[in-house]
Amino acid sequence: MKRIPLSLLAAATVAGAVASTFSGSGRPNEESTFVTRIPPGYRDWRLISVAHEEGDLHTFAAVLGNDVAIKAYREGKLPFPDGAIIAALHYRHVPSEENNRVFGRSQSFVAGPPTNVQFMVKDSKRYASTGGWGFGHFQQGKPGDEAMMQTCFPCHAQIRARDLVFTRYAPPPQSSEGK
Repeated sequence: MKRIPLSLLAAATVAGAVASTFSGSGRPNEESTFVTRIPPGYRDWRLISVAHEEGDLHTFAAVLGNDVAIKAYREGKLPFPDGAIIAALHYRHVPSEENNRVFGRSQSFVAGPPTNVQFMVKDSKRYASTGGWGFGHFQQGKPGDEAMMQTCFPCHAQIRARDLVFTRYAPPPQSSEGK
């Protein structure tokens, strides 16, 4: 007699776990597809590259990676391993009047007001429905709304050959040592 109630309890637990993973629309809930917390210490990560977006965005970005991401970039490892996190710190760019006075003409731009911080977190099990990556977008420390977040994966999915990552590792500066 005790086996039947135990079986029912096990089945109810599995059904509850599945139901909590999906919303009424059949899509995974926000927690299972979006990064909702800013990873601690990201400002101390290493530089992967820089980016400049024109058009409506008109921003500069510093693209940073945690140790797992940096190791994968350096080794050319694709797909990225679980635990890799990539951050993009976006800023408007503004002219530097101070630098332009030194150069004698208008040519220098620097980071202006921050616009957002974006994250890609690799966890192939948790984010299986979005290619193994969780996507996060934060403005003033608050996560972006669901409608905006729904645009991340479809855009990144277009570059599957690079494991959904747009940013390439910036080559090191040429060294004059040993010459």
